[in-house]
Amino acid sequence: MPKKSAGILWYRIQNNGMEVFLVHPGGPFWRNKDVGTWSIPKGEFEEGEDPLQAAKREMKEETGIDANRVCTSLFIELKPVRQKSGKIIYAWTAQGDFNASELTSNSFELEWPPKSGKNATFPEVDKGEWFTIGEAKKRILSYQLPLIIQLEEVV
Repeated sequence: MPKKSAGILWYRIQNNGMEVFLVHPGGPFWRNKDVGTWSIPKGEFEEGEDPLQAAKREMKEETGIDANRVCTSLFIELKPVRQKSGKIIYAWTAQGDFNASELTSNSFELEWPPKSGKNATFPEVDKGEWFTIGEAKKRILSYQLPLIIQLEEVV
């Protein structure tokens, strides 16, 4: 059975139109990568766990932001997307607004540099930003692009 993740594609309406919130993965592999590397805040959930609640939990873990406090609309379920690995991403979209610069993320340990025998700690997410729809389509991981297209269709 494939692994499953749940996340939220946040949007807000600004003077120049709709913007979406994406996060950039932390750690040394992603440090100098930008276009095609951003994601919705998301994470794995277990069988029997409510996927929307998992998405809200992951938002808090990866950004420090409480989804229920910043949400100003209903959560709308989007069609799931599949990663190359086979993992299925379940996603919701909701309107909300928050300061991306106040992001705080949980962290993970990794042997770094490789084969050094030393562990280093890195944030799971090193930054989050609001992007116009056009810019977000360039920045987001290719398999998550359909989520932005679905957002445009439902909002």
